[in-house]
Amino acid sequence: MQLTQHFTLEELIKSQTGDRLGIDNVPGADALDNLMMLCARVLEPLREHYGPIFINSGFRCPALNKAVGGAATSQHRIGQAADIEVPDVTNGDVAAWIAANLDFDQVILECYRKGQPHSGWVHVSYRTSGNRKETLTATVVEGRMVYNPGLNT
Repeated sequence: MQLTQHFTLEELIKSQTGDRLGIDNVPGADALDNLMMLCARVLEPLREHYGPIFINSGFRCPALNKAVGGAATSQHRIGQAADIEVPDVTNGDVAAWIAANLDFDQVILECYRKGQPHSGWVHVSYRTSGNRKETLTATVVEGRMVYNPGLNT
């Protein structure tokens, strides 16, 4: 199913963990609507600017979200978030471009290490109303993810 011109439902629900565990990661109608808006408002403009985008993680049903250790309140569970990378573009640059040019709820530069421009990934979320425009950098400290304000590129 085509969600927008360049993004399919398949790539937004694909999960190696889900495949391995036999989890049926199919979104309901509300999550599907949210995925369409995320693609239309964030992923398509990003693709227009940079070219192809790799989706690491999109929608996660509750069972998949639990299996990957996602937060119980994760926006992935309702189709509002994707973890992405853009080939040949640093994750810091991708996060900064989104923050400067698009409407979004959160942009989180996750597991990014200075001096290693392709480390980590970019988490981006979008809500149809009430977007916080929150930017964060997430790093692992003593085995736990720690979130700090701003994009620390």
